[in-house]
Amino acid sequence: MDRFDAMNVFVRVVEAGSLSAAARAIPMSLTSVSRHLSALETQFGMQLLRRTTRHIALTNEGRVFFERAKSILADLDEVGALLSAGRSEPAGRLCIATPTLLGRTVIAPLLPCFLARHPAVSIELLLIDRAVNLVEEDIHLAIRVGRLPDSALVARKLGDVRMIVCAAPSYIERRGAPCSPDELRRHDCLVFSDQPGPVDWHFKSAGTRRSARITGRLWANALDVLAAAAIDGAGIVRAPSWQVANDIEHGRLRRILQDYEPMHAPVNALFERARRTSPSVRAFLDYLVESTKTGPLAGMSRFGEALGATNG
Repeated sequence: MDRFDAMNVFVRVVEAGSLSAAARAIPMSLTSVSRHLSALETQFGMQLLRRTTRHIALTNEGRVFFERAKSILADLDEVGALLSAGRSEPAGRLCIATPTLLGRTVIAPLLPCFLARHPAVSIELLLIDRAVNLVEEDIHLAIRVGRLPDSALVARKLGDVRMIVCAAPSYIERRGAPCSPDELRRHDCLVFSDQPGPVDWHFKSAGTRRSARITGRLWANALDVLAAAAIDGAGIVRAPSWQVANDIEHGRLRRILQDYEPMHAPVNALFERARRTSPSVRAFLDYLVESTKTGPLAGMSRFGEALGATNG
């Protein structure tokens, strides 16, 4: 039995949620589906699925195999598209993960032009405000803001953004504005985080780095939610300069703690070393770099610099 056929059946079963649903979708007899799964488990000497004809559940080993199998099959599809076209041009599926607001306002507007340039490419854009695992989640490229931990991933810098602290005039009139990061503990802070709990906001003054422990009154894993709450007077938010540019310009938000603003945060594109030779990944990276000079990313950087020049 062909192991790639068996791998494809396994992935289809997990995605469909049952053996019978996968059999109808492939299409293939239920007996053949079961035979492919049994062959895989025999080959690896372990159970991958706990299953009936109606329900399935992945074992721990099955979950690992499922993620890798999806990645392998996606790579095979991409190679097949390239070979069938008889060229080394970008083709196939390209999965991109980016923070929600950055993806919506900066990355998404770039995609129509890229797709027009490369008609054989299809893009899956994931708006996710957390650090993704490129290997386990079968993501080709991720955009991240901030300093990166050590890893085996390849990083390509796209630019920088400035993180600023701001609040609505109504909040400042009601509670006053903090004069130093230490005073934030007495204020209502709106915290970007995957889960409630203390976080550190980093600042810089006279060349010295310092941190403030923030407990917060509202936590969210989406920056646009926090910015909207800040505009409504709920508290103090720390956000990228380009995100709140229009609100500051029109007086809905005011900058505070300007003397303590940290250095710009880098924006990087991350990808696996093995993806370096992928025509689609290379083409999209080159397109992003081009856009940092002429497109929305360039506008974002120029705004951050303008804030520093006029208000810093």
